[in-house]
Amino acid sequence: MTLSPAHDVEHGRRVASMFGRIARFYDFLNHALSLGLDIVWRKRLVAGIGLDREREGCVLDLAAGTLDVALEIARRHPRTRIVAADFTLPMLRRGQAKIKPDDAGRIFPVQADGLALPLPDASMDAATIAFGIRNIRPRQAAYAEMLRVLKPGARFCILEFGTGKRRIWGGAYNFYLTKVLPGFGRLVSGDAAAYRYLADTIRAFPDEDALAGELTKAGFTAVSHTPLASGIVFVHRAVRP
Repeated sequence: MTLSPAHDVEHGRRVASMFGRIARFYDFLNHALSLGLDIVWRKRLVAGIGLDREREGCVLDLAAGTLDVALEIARRHPRTRIVAADFTLPMLRRGQAKIKPDDAGRIFPVQADGLALPLPDASMDAATIAFGIRNIRPRQAAYAEMLRVLKPGARFCILEFGTGKRRIWGGAYNFYLTKVLPGFGRLVSGDAAAYRYLADTIRAFPDEDALAGELTKAGFTAVSHTPLASGIVFVHRAVRP
């Protein structure tokens, strides 16, 4: 189903409200529900952006949430500035408390819509998004915005769940996705709808080949992907030509 622009705007508002409600539980639940693997996955994402450690530059982290990816970029690339953009202000506020004084002049949290970023054309040396592309509609418009703000030759790296339709670990992961994830999320955060939404969007998400096709169709080149944790998540890489 193709959503109208009005539906897309309403979807964005609902998602922002939902993440605002669970912001104070977000980091704990991420680490607990992934058994700490989300930390490793984010490191793998940042390792793929293709920037030299000593190079000066500017990186966009879209759907920055509580800034874990932005902080990892700052750690790995001490001369890089990071625009940490997210639609949900309470998430950014939680993340801002993690910024150390030495990094305060390099990490810039910005409340922004991924479909209309407040950035000049061809201004970013790389871009990342972790567990956020599922929440942006339409994805094609987000890809177009990435192409607009990236410099020629810059990488766009996505960390995202694989499709929940594939049976993994004999179906154990699928049981976890449909039963354990919503139940534990509700128990800790008291917000059953938020974690049902998470499980539903993972199940509905395209597989890695379909996502690669979307990126190629959008105009990216050198599109590739790497499975992590038996394909529970993937790191996708693409280049602005």
